[in-house]
Amino acid sequence: MNSSRTPRREARSGAGGTQWFRSNRVVYWLLLITLWAYLGFYVQSRWAHGHKKEEFLGFNGDPRDKLVDAEQNTRRDLLTDDSLVAVNNITNKTQVHVDRKIDVILAKKGNGFTSRKKRSKRRRRNLPKVRDRLKAKTNTENGDAEGQELEILQKNSTFGLLVGPFGSLEDRVLEWSPEKRSGTCDRKGDFARLVWSRRLVLVFHELSMTGAPISMMELATELLSCGATVSAVVLSKKGGLMSELARRRIKVIEDRADLSFKTAMKADLVIAGSAVCASWIDQYIAHFPAGGSQIAWWIMENRREYFDRSKLVLHRVKMLIFLSELQSKQWLTWCQEENIKLRSQPALVPLAVNDELAFVAGFPCSLNTPSASSVKMLEKRQLLRDAARKEMGLTDNDMLVISLSSINAGKGQLFLLESADLAMNEDPLQTGSEVKKSLDIRQDQSSLSVKHHLRGLHRKSRNLDVSSTNLRLFTSVNTTNAVSINGTHRRKMYDSKGAQEQALKILIGSVGSKSNKIPYVKEILSFLSQHAKWSESVLWTPATTRVASLYSAADVYVMNSQGLGETFGRVTVEAMAFGLPVLGTDGGGTKEIVEHNVTGLLHPMGHPGTRVLAENLRFLLKNPNARKQMGMEGRKMVERKYLKRHMYKRFVEVLTKCMRSK
Repeated sequence: MNSSRTPRREARSGAGGTQWFRSNRVVYWLLLITLWAYLGFYVQSRWAHGHKKEEFLGFNGDPRDKLVDAEQNTRRDLLTDDSLVAVNNITNKTQVHVDRKIDVILAKKGNGFTSRKKRSKRRRRNLPKVRDRLKAKTNTENGDAEGQELEILQKNSTFGLLVGPFGSLEDRVLEWSPEKRSGTCDRKGDFARLVWSRRLVLVFHELSMTGAPISMMELATELLSCGATVSAVVLSKKGGLMSELARRRIKVIEDRADLSFKTAMKADLVIAGSAVCASWIDQYIAHFPAGGSQIAWWIMENRREYFDRSKLVLHRVKMLIFLSELQSKQWLTWCQEENIKLRSQPALVPLAVNDELAFVAGFPCSLNTPSASSVKMLEKRQLLRDAARKEMGLTDNDMLVISLSSINAGKGQLFLLESADLAMNEDPLQTGSEVKKSLDIRQDQSSLSVKHHLRGLHRKSRNLDVSSTNLRLFTSVNTTNAVSINGTHRRKMYDSKGAQEQALKILIGSVGSKSNKIPYVKEILSFLSQHAKWSESVLWTPATTRVASLYSAADVYVMNSQGLGETFGRVTVEAMAFGLPVLGTDGGGTKEIVEHNVTGLLHPMGHPGTRVLAENLRFLLKNPNARKQMGMEGRKMVERKYLKRHMYKRFVEVLTKCMRSK
């Protein structure tokens, strides 16, 4: 009996564990939940840390993660008029093709076997993903179109040469690149102590390689370097700075609506970087009425149209920030006209030379090391100048005049070419202005004395009376001889001893910028087609953030902004940092930066200014000592007023007034 009962007890004991497990459903569900949570965390980890997220889900890789290096240091030729039209047509066709793809994809997203209500819900749920994929495809196809444009540029020399960019040349000569930097923050400064562990949201209106987006990007970089948490809201991804934001590890919020509003609500401060951000500010305040008290609005435009689009929300933000005194006065005048009462007195924060350019220009900054002191960087800058000019095909007898900005009527590139044509081709005997009456240039005269002879030049541009005294005086200074080279008419200038003076070369940027106006580009090309001799004297360069080599290679900078003038002119202070005299229009922020006859020469706007600009170009062409002296004075002014430490000292005052207290 005992032997027969023992197996039964063993069987009952073996089955008892299974019955106990089945009876305890709580343990059963806990195990299932644990397995499900583990699987979820595994998938999420693969998604968050994987380098090919789309491939993980069975799709192709995301083209936005691929950064294309467009650096080509070979000489290329500029686009013809017909090629511009062709590229424009290609772009239009590409856009139509993309639109058709959008329609097809949105149509396929609905499943014919599901109900209409389920289809609409599924569409709304999948629409953000579809938009992201379509944007990526659109960017890729637009990049292909730009590649075709560059390919066309290499095959034509009718309108000048396309040179640069010179990023790889800078890396090789300077033995340093932006990727090597470990941060530019002054940890002991007030700015670093103020923003440490703070959360800030920066609103970009676009990502073009122009002053406002680049200034906002550098502000975000400085904030990150000083220990702040920065999120960027981009209203338009137009431009080429997205890859640069990724390289600098600046987080971009994909959603410009709810997600950006929620992020801004949690931030200590929101900084909007353009008057174009008015629409986002209006929506944000409508979503979060108290949000205006945490917004500092850094307005970088100076035209009435920008005021009109932003006037409804100017009084609702915490503080307005302007770049120059003239801009501040102009906007305050408009506010008085519209009876707009601001919440606080506007602040003034002019732009400055960033540490990367200051480092190459030879100023002491946070990037200096024992092996890369400011003195050694001055030596390397000279090597960079020689290498860049060699790439451009320039000689020591060429005076390179550059103008780096988007190509549109407001920047005045066409007026610059007309002035250069006057300076080189018009007989000086026919353009004797009153300034020549006082020009008594002696060979041993210092450039400091020479510059004082030009006083009143821009005020007397319309009085071009010719007298026999003018003729004798000017012909005793130099003569102009025309020669024929390779079948083209070129003009060379000689001094009184017969030594050849420098020839004039013009470099214009930025080819390929999203802010360029195609009709205006065609006007410039039409002018060049009518003046074929300039095909050997005009250079073009693509839009780029690597501009140290261009400043190093140049001899003169021209800021020829029209209308109300440049709001500030970031490139103006950058050029002065590299020791370049500036020829600028007599208005806007340029008038505040450039001291006439000291750091450069001013001229009127519009057509009346072309003749004065021609005189200024001719004067600097004949007086390299005056160029050098003005450049030295410009460097001194930058060192006094326009380095990074000066800008962030002003920012400390703004942040102290606007930022939430801890």
